[in-house]
Amino acid sequence: MSERKEYEMADEDLEALLEASKPVPYMVIGGVEPSSPQENANAAWQRLGDKMGFAHMTVRAVPGKGRKFFTAVARES
Repeated sequence: MSERKEYEMADEDLEALLEASKPVPYMVIGGVEPSSPQENANAAWQRLGDKMGFAHMTVRAVPGKGRKFFTAVARES
C-alpha cells in the first residue's frame, strides 16, 4: 500500500466541496429522490482524488493547518 501524503487543495476545490455538501431542497415526483448531501460530498472528494491522484476514501484532516490541507493515500500508478 502507498504511503500517506499531505495535499493542499486550491480555493476553487474547497469551494466545490463545500457547495457539494449543502442540503438540497427538493420534492419527490415520480419516486425519484436526488442524491443526498453525503453522496454529493463523496462524489466531490472522488473527483478531487481523480484530479490530484489520491484515494478519496482515505482523506484525513491535518489539525491546525486549515481546511485546504489534508492527508490521503496516494494512488498506485
